[in-house]
Amino acid sequence: MKRPGPGARERLAAIDVGSNSIRLLIAEYHPATGLSPIDEEKAQPRLAQGLASTRRLDPEAMERALVALHRMADVCRRRGATRIVAVATAAVREAKNGAEFVRRVRDEVGLPLQVISTEHEAQLSYRSVRHHFRLDDGKALIADIGGGSLELVGAVNGLVELSRSLPYGAVRLTEQFLPGKRPPRREVAALRKHLGKRLTRQLPKRAWTGARIIGSGGTFTNLGRMAVARRGGDPTEPVHGIEVSVAEVEHLLEWLSTRTRLQRQQVPGLNPERADIILAGLAVVASLLQRLDAGSVTVSAYGLREGLLWEMVGAASAEAPAVDPMQLVREFADRCRTDRPHVEQVRRLALSLYDQIGEAIGCTREERDILEAASILHDVGQLVSYKSHHRHSCQLIMHADRIGLGARARALVALVSRYHRRRGPKRSDPSFAALSPEDQALVRRTAGLLRVADGLDRGHTAVVDAVSAELTRKKLVLRIAPRRTGANMELEGWSARRKSDVLQKVLGRKITITSSLATTAGSSGVARKKATPRKAPRRS
Repeated sequence: MKRPGPGARERLAAIDVGSNSIRLLIAEYHPATGLSPIDEEKAQPRLAQGLASTRRLDPEAMERALVALHRMADVCRRRGATRIVAVATAAVREAKNGAEFVRRVRDEVGLPLQVISTEHEAQLSYRSVRHHFRLDDGKALIADIGGGSLELVGAVNGLVELSRSLPYGAVRLTEQFLPGKRPPRREVAALRKHLGKRLTRQLPKRAWTGARIIGSGGTFTNLGRMAVARRGGDPTEPVHGIEVSVAEVEHLLEWLSTRTRLQRQQVPGLNPERADIILAGLAVVASLLQRLDAGSVTVSAYGLREGLLWEMVGAASAEAPAVDPMQLVREFADRCRTDRPHVEQVRRLALSLYDQIGEAIGCTREERDILEAASILHDVGQLVSYKSHHRHSCQLIMHADRIGLGARARALVALVSRYHRRRGPKRSDPSFAALSPEDQALVRRTAGLLRVADGLDRGHTAVVDAVSAELTRKKLVLRIAPRRTGANMELEGWSARRKSDVLQKVLGRKITITSSLATTAGSSGVARKKATPRKAPRRS
């Protein structure tokens, strides 16, 4: 299949043949917007079934895998993928008949299946996680639990210092320790004891205590969904970036250990196909957190497949860490075809206001990031329609599958974007009312700043060059300066004054906006600077 020329969009496909499941991800790549997923497919042939005892891939599991790969190859062709890369991990790597399976995939499906090393597997997972989380400011340990193995990658300030593969996959451990011959609680206890002893020797505690733990793979995403459901939330919402406390992990593991497999299939947030292996997966999570005295784990919804796609894009793109913390936010805004000059102007003015008065009105450092993301994303809803686009923006942000925001940050950014126009936050809005009082105050402050900044670019012409703020006991005075001498900023001043209502309530002060180029004062809210009368020359 002919590949597109430089600068054109290219469709790439990555297939991860794991020990439990096979996953396909098709994405469109463009240098300006990065990777944009357009299709995916999943199957669970359980290639690791029986592997621990026989050291061979089960014939029926291989047949199920071949059927799934046939279907995925067909999807790739129909979707116009110009390049397809398929890799196999622990099960095929360890099986005595792994080479036979690779040959059958090549001959019967037409796909060259690569069996990658444990080091390569860990690197791919790390590459994906690094693209979605900032890993350059401390210690981070990335854990990827598959069907056959646990892959660990430790990084300090963005530099990898640990790469380890351990035989603690969910399918493997289920067969070895949870055969169902004893009550599940007793089998889980024996597994936890085994893991505790092994991890003591295999994972240096002192080096990684205090590290941020990030979990990738089906065990972690299912953990995140179950935790959300137990908190009263919607387990179908994206869980990327959500933090699950060690107490929640322990409680879920203990509770699920009292359920039968059939009962576990009914648990909200848990994929029924994982009901038999979830206990082993959660036992690994709990043991890992216990070993490192960690208080929580952060869920990553992305893994090996996306790392593989970035590897396909090229070494330069794949290896260079994202220096822009808003890179994924900007990519999503571009995919929604927002007016980039406008949102960047709003971002610049909003952050200028934050830097000048944020501390005085009680803003935290976290709010600057929330405000910046909302400034870039506030207009994405125009992809649906201009009318009520603030509401559409909120919904698109909440359901975006690749945005680089944690669950809480996503919800806050969505609401701040929701309130960038029309009326401000109200407790009658269910989503706003569900927030803690602290987060409600955060949304009011950041939405107030965003509304004024958005008003200062009402004409989408970036006519306002700078805004200076003077906060007194009774009022906030904003002075706007034009980008070009003689530019008319009356529209921007009028719009900013009109949208300053939320910030005025936050401040408890009146807001005035002044400009030396305003032609009138009053309803526009832009006051003309009074000219200083010249003194008549003294007669000699």
